[in-house]
Amino acid sequence: MNDVPRGRLKVYLGAAPGVGKTYRMLDEARRRASRGADVVVGFVECHGRPLTEAMTGGLEAVARLRCGYRGGEFEEMDAAAVLARRPEVAIVDEFAHTNIPGDGRRPKRWQDVEVLLAAGIDVITAVNIQHLESLKDVVEKITGVPQHETVPDDVVRKAEQIEFVDIPPEGLRRRMAHGNIYAPEKIDAALANYFRPGNLTALRQLALLWLADRVDEALQSYRAEHAIGGVWETRERVVVALTGGPEGDTLVRRAARIADRSAGGDLLAVHVARSDGLAAGVSHASLARQRRLVEDLGGSYHSVVGDDVATALVDFARAENATQLVLGTSRRGRLERFLTGPGTGETVTALSGDIDVHRVTHERAGRGTLLPSRRRTLSTGRLIAGPVAGLVLPVLLTVVLAQVRGTVNLTSEALLFLLAVVGVACIGGVASAVIASVTASLLLNYWFIPPIGRFTLDDPNALLALGVFAVVAATVAAVVDRSLRLSRRAARATAEAETMSSLAGSIVRGGQTIPALLERTRETFGMDSAELVDEPPDGADVTAVPAGPGNHLVLRGRTPSSSERRVLAAFAAHVGSAVERARLAQAAAEIEPVRAADRMRTALLRAVGHDLRTPLAAGWAAVTSLRSREVEFSPEDRDELLATAEESMARLSRLVDNLLDLSRVEAGALTLNLRATALEEVLPAALADTPTAEVHGELENLPPLLADPSLLERVIANLVGNAARYSPPGRRVLVTASALAGRAELRIIDRGPGLPANGRDRLFEPFQRLGDTDNKTGLGLGLALARGLTEAMDGTLTPEDTPGGGLTMVVSLPLADRAGPLRAPQRVGDATAGPVGAG
Repeated sequence: MNDVPRGRLKVYLGAAPGVGKTYRMLDEARRRASRGADVVVGFVECHGRPLTEAMTGGLEAVARLRCGYRGGEFEEMDAAAVLARRPEVAIVDEFAHTNIPGDGRRPKRWQDVEVLLAAGIDVITAVNIQHLESLKDVVEKITGVPQHETVPDDVVRKAEQIEFVDIPPEGLRRRMAHGNIYAPEKIDAALANYFRPGNLTALRQLALLWLADRVDEALQSYRAEHAIGGVWETRERVVVALTGGPEGDTLVRRAARIADRSAGGDLLAVHVARSDGLAAGVSHASLARQRRLVEDLGGSYHSVVGDDVATALVDFARAENATQLVLGTSRRGRLERFLTGPGTGETVTALSGDIDVHRVTHERAGRGTLLPSRRRTLSTGRLIAGPVAGLVLPVLLTVVLAQVRGTVNLTSEALLFLLAVVGVACIGGVASAVIASVTASLLLNYWFIPPIGRFTLDDPNALLALGVFAVVAATVAAVVDRSLRLSRRAARATAEAETMSSLAGSIVRGGQTIPALLERTRETFGMDSAELVDEPPDGADVTAVPAGPGNHLVLRGRTPSSSERRVLAAFAAHVGSAVERARLAQAAAEIEPVRAADRMRTALLRAVGHDLRTPLAAGWAAVTSLRSREVEFSPEDRDELLATAEESMARLSRLVDNLLDLSRVEAGALTLNLRATALEEVLPAALADTPTAEVHGELENLPPLLADPSLLERVIANLVGNAARYSPPGRRVLVTASALAGRAELRIIDRGPGLPANGRDRLFEPFQRLGDTDNKTGLGLGLALARGLTEAMDGTLTPEDTPGGGLTMVVSLPLADRAGPLRAPQRVGDATAGPVGAG
C-alpha cells in the first residue's frame, strides 16, 4: 500500500491562447525555486515567444522524449524521467495535450499528471477553456474551430487551486498585433477569425461562468461546514414551486427568464410530495412534462417531503441558498379563500424573510382547482372552527328561516338543517357534526314544530322525528368524515408513491451512487445531513432507520412524522440495496482473480497433457532404446538417441523453469538482483538457441541498464524464440537497442504474420498461442513470463506492428545512471499486475 500523500494540483485557466498562462506558471515556478523548493520543468511549450522562453532560464528541465510518428519526429514529456527525478514541484504545460501513440505512453498528458500526483509530486499546469470537455461543442459553435484535445471537467475541478488568467479582449488583440503570440505571417488571419472581439468576449464569459460554478461548490461546502443558514446572494438562484397543475409550464418559463437576467443564474424546480398543500392530487403527466421542460431549460428538478407546503418550500429554498422563489397565484376563488383562510402563497411570503417571492398570475388563477381540494387534513384551525360552526350555523339558519316562516314547509326546513349538519361535518368531522345535529334538533323543535316557542318533548311523533333527524344527521356526518379520511389516506399513499417513483426514476436514469442517494434523502426530507453508519448515535435531533444488515441510515435535523417515516423506510431500503449491490460488486471483483487463476489452471492442465508429455515420451523412448539388449545400435545411432534424450530433457527443463518462474512472479516470490547490466554480457547467451537472430547496431556505446542479468537473459531468449517461431523461413529476427531520456529500449523485430485484429488484448494471456497451427510450440508461456519479468524489473513490454508486416516487441528498462542507487536483492509482489499472456 502506497502511503505517499497525493500531490497538489494547481491549474492556470485561460479563456484563449496568449493570455499569459505559461508565463504566470513559470513565474510561480521561479518564485518557488527562489524560496528553496525543488522545482523542475517537465514540459513547457513556449511557442517561440521570447518573453516566455526567458522565464525558463535558471529552471532545471527534464529532457524531453523524442518520438517518431508517421515519418516525423516529435517531443513529449518524459513522465518516467520526471518520476525518477522525484522533484517537489513539476511544471507541466498543455494539460489537455494528446500524447504521440506508442511505446506504452498514456493517451493524454493529464493522465501523466495523475501519475505524478499519485507519486506525491505537486504539479502546476495550464489549460484553456476550449479544452474542457463540457464546453467543446459550445466553443466550436462560437469560433467555428473544432477542438480535438480535451480534458474531463472533473479532472480540472478536483484541482486544489485554479487561478484564472484574464485579459480584456482588446488587450489580447493588441498583444497579438505586437507579435507576442503568433508569428507575423499568422497575425492577420488570427485577428480576423479566432481572435475576433466577439469570440474573445464569449470565451471570456464561458471561462468566468465555469469558474464561478467551482467557486460556488466551495462556498456551499463552507456554508455546510459552518452551519450557515442565511441566504448569501452571491449569485441568482431561482426556485420555482410546481403543483402538477396546468400553470406549471408558465411558472417554469417565467422562473427561467428571471434566472437568465443574471449571468450564471441557477433554476431549481421543486415539488412538495405530501397529502396537503401543493402536493394534493397532482397530475403525474403534467409533472413529468414540466420536469422535462425544466431540464431542457438547463435547470434541475427536486422532490421534497414536508407536513406544511409553505414551510417545506422555504426550507428547501434556504438550503439551496436561493435568492428568489416563484409560485403561482392561488387557483381558489374568493369565497374559498375567505372560508379557508390564507393559502400557500401568503404563508410563503410571510416566511420568506430575505428571499424574494414572485407570485405569478396565470389563466387558472381564481377559477377554482381542477384537482380535489388541497385541504386534506384537520388543521388546528379546522378543529376549532368545526364546533363553533356546529353551534353558530344552525342559529344563523334559524334566523333566516324565521324571516320566511310560512313559505317553507317543515320538511324543507328539516332538510336545510340536515344540509347545515353535513357542511359542519366537512369542516370539523364527526364531533362537530354531532354538536351541529343536537343544536339543529333543538332549534327545529323549538322554532318550527308546533306548538312553536317551546320544546315539545311529550309528543311521541315529535320525539320520533327528532330522533330520526339526529340519527340521519350523525350517519351522514360519519359517512362524510369517513370519506374524507379515506381520501386523505389515498392522497397520502399517492404522495408517498410519487416520492418513491421520483427516487426510482432518478436511480434508473443516473445509476446513483450511495453518496448521491444519501444527498437525495437529505434533500427530500429537508434534513441537515444524512449518512450511513454501523451503529446509530444518540441525540435528540437524530433519526435512525435500518438500511440492511448492520447498516443504519442516520438523519440529523427535525423529527419526521410517522407518515414520513414510512417513506423514509423505503428510502433506507433503497440505500441498503445500493450498499448490498456495492458489496456484491466488490465481492465479484475479489472473485475475478480466483476465476482467472482457475482458468489458468484449466489451461495449464490442458497444455501439460500434451506439451510436457511430448519431451517426456521422446526422452523416455531414447533412454529405453539405449537400455534395450535386444537391439545393437551403431555408434552413430547411439549418439543420435543420446542427442534426442538430451534435447528432450533440455526442452522439458525449459518448460518446467518457465512454469516455476511464472508462478513465482504471480505469487510475488521472485527474488531480484538489480545491478548495472551491459547488453553485450547477456545477449550472446540469450541468442545462443536462436541461430536466426541477428543484432543490428553497436552495443558498446549503450549505457548499462538497471536489470537482473539472468532475468533479462530469460526475457530476451523468450522474445527471440517467440519471434523466430513466427518468422517465415529464411527471414532473420532482428535485435536493436537504443537509449533515450534515461531509459533503454530493446526491440525484437520479426517479419511474421503479425497480430490478428483481435489478438492484441489476448497477447499476454498465459497458455495462449495466437495463430499457431500445431501443438508443438510450447505451453504459450514465453510472452507471459517475459512481461512479468520485465515489469518486475520496473520495465515495460509493449507490442508494435513492424512496418511492412510482422511484430515488434519493445522492452523498455531504466538506465543504471538514471535510476538512483542500486538496489539490493529483493522480493517483488504482484509483478504481473494487469493482464499477462503468452505467444
